[in-house]
Amino acid sequence: MLESTYGDRQHEDRTTRQQRLRNAIDHALQNGGTVIIPAFSIGRTQELLYELEDILHHPTQPPRPDHAPCGSGPARESGDPFPVIIDSPLAARFTEAYRDLKPYWDAEAHQRLNAGRHPLAFDNLHTVDSHEAHLQTVDYLAQSGHPAVVIAASGMAAGGRVVNYLKRMLGDERHDVLFVGYQAAGTPGRAIQKYGPRGGWVELDGERVTIRAGVHTIGGYSAHADQDDLLDFIQGIPTPPQEIRLVHGEADARASLKARIEGWAEEQGWEVQVIQSPSEQMAPGQTRFQLTDNSIARRRDFDE
Repeated sequence: MLESTYGDRQHEDRTTRQQRLRNAIDHALQNGGTVIIPAFSIGRTQELLYELEDILHHPTQPPRPDHAPCGSGPARESGDPFPVIIDSPLAARFTEAYRDLKPYWDAEAHQRLNAGRHPLAFDNLHTVDSHEAHLQTVDYLAQSGHPAVVIAASGMAAGGRVVNYLKRMLGDERHDVLFVGYQAAGTPGRAIQKYGPRGGWVELDGERVTIRAGVHTIGGYSAHADQDDLLDFIQGIPTPPQEIRLVHGEADARASLKARIEGWAEEQGWEVQVIQSPSEQMAPGQTRFQLTDNSIARRRDFDE
């Protein structure tokens, strides 16, 4: 069995994805907006922090010393270009665990450490713990016009603290939403990703929210292999399989990967049957039940 989530595309390389991340941040700096990044708490958040630290270390925009939060929001030092805010208790705990595992970091990360840099604990990094502080941060960023980057769960905007940011900021063109992972059909993330560039809307907590914020997708951060990586995996199997069953992907992705595998197999004179398993995608109007932290939440398909 072979997954096919990104069976119809190639990921952006690291240079390209970092430049696109930088572009979104530059837009926020110029317009006094917030870059909202829905992200999973483990792995994805820490990878983003690593690249954000590098962007902060090599700025393209001059710092704006007048941006200092008031009240009980995240503290900032004068001259900081913008804060990076982790608003996810679970992500904050796992980031701390990653810091404790410094001996196992790769050579590039150790070069930064040896240069006095702290990729997962830089000066502009702030965490939001309590629910009260979360609500204050959302309110402050929505009203202040001070730029920031917020990383919050859930990665598909199907729940978690990111929903409050989206409800307050999607209707304001100063802000940007940056997706760095796969958005499954039936999730608010998919609806924002699909309808946002068209000036559409999304339903969040039963409210219809018009999308005026910029919506961007960067594929290079995904933990799922792209088409080339999937084909490389097959080519590396010592004894070629006689049957490959494609799973965990939508119809277009599975069809594209199937054609690529069959084309390569024909060139090699290798007979293989590639089977497209039924799609896990919900039909429009279907519903399903999903376990959340403290309840069972009904989620409906937004991909109409």
